[in-house]
Amino acid sequence: MLCPMTNQLTPPQYTLPVIIFAQFTGTSLWFAGNAVLPDLQTAYGLPGGALGGLTSAVQLGFIAGTLLYAILMLADRFSPSQVFLFSAMLGALFNLGIGAVTEGYASILALRFLTGLFLAGIYPVGMKIAADWYAADLGKALGYLVGALVLGTAFPHLLRFSAAEVPWQRVMQGTSFLAVMGGLMIQWLIPDGPYRQSGTAFKPAAIVAIFRIPDFRAAALGYFGHMWELYAFWTFVPVILLARFPELSPASTALFAFGAIGVGALGCILGGYWSLRTGSAKVAYAMLLISGLLCLASPLLFQLPG
Repeated sequence: MLCPMTNQLTPPQYTLPVIIFAQFTGTSLWFAGNAVLPDLQTAYGLPGGALGGLTSAVQLGFIAGTLLYAILMLADRFSPSQVFLFSAMLGALFNLGIGAVTEGYASILALRFLTGLFLAGIYPVGMKIAADWYAADLGKALGYLVGALVLGTAFPHLLRFSAAEVPWQRVMQGTSFLAVMGGLMIQWLIPDGPYRQSGTAFKPAAIVAIFRIPDFRAAALGYFGHMWELYAFWTFVPVILLARFPELSPASTALFAFGAIGVGALGCILGGYWSLRTGSAKVAYAMLLISGLLCLASPLLFQLPG
């Protein structure tokens, strides 16, 4: 429907909620392995440094997947909704493999890497789907989507809390089921958006060229640094909780970890609205500055009285 005030197409009211829900369900795969790490260590005798290994495997898979999706131009050559569904189903399959076909640490790392590989078709492609539908108020839409990512990342901890008395495999099964459901909703309810544009052929030399643009270089390096510190913090939230409050039960630790990570979704949503008034650059600067300062201060959490 065309909005007479802006001459822009108005998406159906359900469009953004469906994309947000699908983004939430798909990204719940991200930290599913971390949420059940103590159980994995008991079941498979994982080493003490398994936390870093599992987290790095997912992140490396995501980086490799992002490059692969970009080089193959999957979201340009095919319907983004179909790419999202395909990625959600395969990510869910490899996530489900932990507890079903795993034999040890190496196979768990491989499965987490493959899960991260297909997360590259969920998080970035979900952003593209939103951009294909929202020319105006895109900042608000992306704020909700990043908030969905945050909640999706935190959700396995909530699932672990609610399923404290059942086998840990239920967390893997639950997140996989949700990811597939989100992919199906995107496929069934969200066709290609009216602002979708065809991509050009992949040119490796363009990577060097765009990094010569100061504004792009600043944004890219800022985002890289932010992701580095943010995911490190998310990874160590349960570790910090157990170090400071060793009396916490596993269920309570999972619940507090969900709260500590999930509250970030509120900041994402508020930042999206704020960007509509002051511009994305100013909001990004303020958020990166605050997040970076908090990261520098985070070791003090180990010094605070219990």
